[in-house]
Amino acid sequence: MRTVKIYITKKNVLHQILVTLVVGIGSLCTVGGVFVQAGDREAKIIFQDRFDRTEGNASKENPGNGWGTNSKARAKGEKQVFLRDGAMFIKRAAVADHGVSVTHDVAFQDVCITAKFMLPKQGDLGVNIADMSEKTVHAGHICMARIKPASLEIVDLKTGRMRKEIHEKNKAKKLTKAEKKQIATKSSIVPMKLKTDVWHDLKIVVNGNLMSVKIDGREIGRLVSPGIGHETKRRIRLAVTTEAWVDDVMVAVPQ
Repeated sequence: MRTVKIYITKKNVLHQILVTLVVGIGSLCTVGGVFVQAGDREAKIIFQDRFDRTEGNASKENPGNGWGTNSKARAKGEKQVFLRDGAMFIKRAAVADHGVSVTHDVAFQDVCITAKFMLPKQGDLGVNIADMSEKTVHAGHICMARIKPASLEIVDLKTGRMRKEIHEKNKAKKLTKAEKKQIATKSSIVPMKLKTDVWHDLKIVVNGNLMSVKIDGREIGRLVSPGIGHETKRRIRLAVTTEAWVDDVMVAVPQ
């Protein structure tokens, strides 16, 4: 009996090791597999943050790990980004004249961005991809996925509403009907019902001119548009007009 018991124990241990390896390999394949159409290249993680740290001074805004914010310029210096419970909490201040922008400079062309996020009923989260050296657009805007509890928007900003001449005409309220119609072709808005106040998994893939978005493993939407294929993206922005929670951000590129 003892021999059988030891055998079963070893078998269970080997089974657990095998399961762990399979899960680990599956995770790697998930990251690398998103680039299958780009030539079966493996993925390389170029940035990640679990936010498992404390703020040096709780009264001052300092998310750390290379993140910047626009609170000084757009919210009179009021704190809008907080590290709480091992995650990042972003909330627009009442005095702010612009949504919160939490930025990190990282360069890529094709990319897989994953994160966990949580929204309240009136919350929103945009993952904005930018190139501050691109002068044909306003504020470097290239493309974005914006999540709200009732919708997902995927938008080509470079050839759409953030193209410099279009942006300026829009501010001056001088857009023609033809221009408005053209701008509408640069975005895709998908209705959905997202559970609020619970954590969700997010995956954004940019592959050439295609941007696709999955939430909790299910593809919600995709858009093919020329601006998305901008050769070198140099910054990600977590763009929040109300409030949102973010955790476990990872940026991976094909090798």
